[in-house]
Amino acid sequence: MARGTSVFCRNDDLSGEEQNKLSRTNILDRLDLVAVVLDCVRLMAISYDSLFESIATLVMHHSPSGVEGEIDQFLLECFAALGIECWLDEAGNLIAKIPGKNPDRAIAITAHKDEIGGIVKTIHPDGTVAVRKLGGAFPWVYGEGVVDLLGDRQTLSGILSFGSRHVSHESAQKSQQEGQSVCWEDAWIETKCSIVELEAAGVRPGTRMVVGKHRKHPFRLKDYIASYTLDNKASVAILLALAETLQEPAVDTYLIASAKEEVGAVGALYFSRNRKLHALVALEICPLSSEYPIEDGTTPVLLSQDGYGIYDEGLNAELLAAAERAEVPIQFAAISGFGSDASIAMKMGHVGRGACLGFPTQNTHGYEIAHLGAIAHCITILQEFCEGMQA
Repeated sequence: MARGTSVFCRNDDLSGEEQNKLSRTNILDRLDLVAVVLDCVRLMAISYDSLFESIATLVMHHSPSGVEGEIDQFLLECFAALGIECWLDEAGNLIAKIPGKNPDRAIAITAHKDEIGGIVKTIHPDGTVAVRKLGGAFPWVYGEGVVDLLGDRQTLSGILSFGSRHVSHESAQKSQQEGQSVCWEDAWIETKCSIVELEAAGVRPGTRMVVGKHRKHPFRLKDYIASYTLDNKASVAILLALAETLQEPAVDTYLIASAKEEVGAVGALYFSRNRKLHALVALEICPLSSEYPIEDGTTPVLLSQDGYGIYDEGLNAELLAAAERAEVPIQFAAISGFGSDASIAMKMGHVGRGACLGFPTQNTHGYEIAHLGAIAHCITILQEFCEGMQA
């Protein structure tokens, strides 16, 4: 049974003719989505509307760490439609290569495609499901509401639940009303399915949980975009824009939608260990907080340091010079409680020069808010960097 089909509407209940018609419809729908995203990519340099639509389409493709096939298939179609060589490596990275003037040198620009969420720990006899965090996810960020369980054969929707509020101290939920944050151990997913139905869908320990598509579509606040998973999907939109605009960079350029970043930068470490890189630039969100001198708005951020160590100041200087040539402002920050593909790869000794370019973001790893202009400016800076660097 196809993933995404409800247990109450089974594909195998359809006749052969109906199955063929549904298959043709699904293919046409996917081609339409690819066309929409590519049209948006072509316009996003001048249109916030198009950039918003491109990110929104990506957000609606689930990609929890380690179960990233839905976004993989879509991105392969997008890059193929642009005529760009692309492939998936053994670690699950989706790689697009743009040949440069000097094929003896190479750089990589990464945007992780995986999102945070939950992972099933236990399935109880009554059909309720216990989950634990996948990456930096907290149940109180999502609140009670629809989540999707990505079973091996079918996606099931359930309700992330914390329990009733009209209780006394005899109930564990009372502590949630008195200042204690909800933990994953206090939460569960109501599926209203039997054990047999859950097994049929392929829901098991290890199944990933993400915010349901029912409530995942981004919201527009003037020139800001608000959504779950901007952390990765806005950065992936930047990669797609670069794939469209970069014609002949100075050196071979790998655009990498990296895998499993939220659980240790697994994909970026694999790629950087197996390929010699002159530089690695990671695209990221940058947290807005009173402890950091990061201003909200259209100005991107270059990091000098994060929780894994320092970034390369020489590479930062090259990115700053690219921003100045493009007449795009930039701000610097040193932050903690944060890591990127680049800082982790540098710490492990896989690359000598790493940088992190990001866009200021509120509510990081929650319902995130970012200015579309800052995201667009990242595209402009990186295009100038790739085309203007010394070959």
